Amino acid sequence: MAKQRQVFVCRECGSESVSWAGQCPQCNGWATIEEAAIPKARVARGTESPIRPLHEFDAAGAVPVPTGLDEVDRVLGGGLVPASVSLLGGEPGIGKSTLTLQMAMSVAASGGSVILVTGEEAPSQVAARAGRLGAIPDSLSVVDATDVDVICAAIESERPQLAIIDSIQTLRCPEIDSAPGSVTQVRAGANRLVEVAKRTGASVVLIGHVTKDGNLAGPRLLEHVVDTVLSFTGDRHHDLRFLRTAKHRFGPTSEVGVFEMVATGLEAVADPSVRFLADRQAGTPGSVVVATVDNQRPVLVEVQALAAPHGDRPPRLHSQGLVANRVELVSAVLRRRGGIDLWGWEVFTSAAGGADVREPGGDLGLALAVASSLLNRAVGPDTVVVGEVGLAGEVRSVAQLERRLQESFRLGFRRAVVPSSAPEGPTGLDLVRVSSLSDALRALGLEAEVPEAFAA
Repeated sequence: MAKQRQVFVCRECGSESVSWAGQCPQCNGWATIEEAAIPKARVARGTESPIRPLHEFDAAGAVPVPTGLDEVDRVLGGGLVPASVSLLGGEPGIGKSTLTLQMAMSVAASGGSVILVTGEEAPSQVAARAGRLGAIPDSLSVVDATDVDVICAAIESERPQLAIIDSIQTLRCPEIDSAPGSVTQVRAGANRLVEVAKRTGASVVLIGHVTKDGNLAGPRLLEHVVDTVLSFTGDRHHDLRFLRTAKHRFGPTSEVGVFEMVATGLEAVADPSVRFLADRQAGTPGSVVVATVDNQRPVLVEVQALAAPHGDRPPRLHSQGLVANRVELVSAVLRRRGGIDLWGWEVFTSAAGGADVREPGGDLGLALAVASSLLNRAVGPDTVVVGEVGLAGEVRSVAQLERRLQESFRLGFRRAVVPSSAPEGPTGLDLVRVSSLSDALRALGLEAEVPEAFAA
């Protein structure tokens, strides 16, 4: 066994030091530095120079191979690239194992060989879940191990098209004297798997845990080592799940995949806008449809607001599926620039159906939804709203506005409230151009005084 040296490693950012400190000098985290043993590196002598001209390498090896799951292939730009390593993160129980198992079964069903490393579940549990998803292909194999040497040997021997590690936090390198899941174990295991992927040409998918803040657990170095970083998110109380890329060396990170969790697994949602608006009750006060963009995919979402009398007290704001800071900002602008006082009201806001609106294009729709609820006046059922609201009350343009308008027209909307600088929309879509929040309120008949209470 190689000689070991003692180092101190931050479990948050992975930085090393020769002495212990209460605060990490790199990420400023407190009590995050722990002692670890790292094998001493051996220096190869007399080996052939690794320098080669770039034109000697074949670029055809970077062509993605489809997984057979349309939404996954959409996000990955066509599929998984051979010899690549992808890291999939998500909260416990969100469906990471189900998604990767469906991916494995799809690749195996098309003739590719697949190895599934079950570090967290017994093979019998995996077989039971696979049986609910469909017929289990013969070329889908299971490795019930957590020893990195055993796993790498299996990949070297079988040279599969796809290898899935569930999860990277359960692996251990025997030569490292620390518990599985520690910074040094996770880092060493990932480095070993990256090396094996490059040698064998296998596409490797690592499943990773996330912290309570939603960030990938383990050293940040892990995100730099892999080729692709994927996040799988969703609301536990809704069936929709979203697959996004935070990093992708082989293509853009501008797509989002949408799935619905059903009894038989995850089903692709090819038209998210229709799914979000399916149960909308058109003509209800406080309901406004906004044209948002998730990465570069246009999605129409219903933003709802409900105002209830709160007595002679400051307003209280609640939000679900919306950024709380933006709700507070829009409410302040609505009061100061729009002339609608929220004093004495408790306002609940929500992106219906489990949607998550985080981009500023939903600001104007949110403001109009709050005003509509306060005035108990509905916005037209065929009206869609898009625009950012500034602190001066101005309505600003947002990215991908043409695509938003095209999506709105496709779904049957015939009037759009847009910034004054918006481009022309499709023929048949009436654009109501507004330069300020006050203009938008007047255009929709929402500039009147707020009534003291609603009629029964």
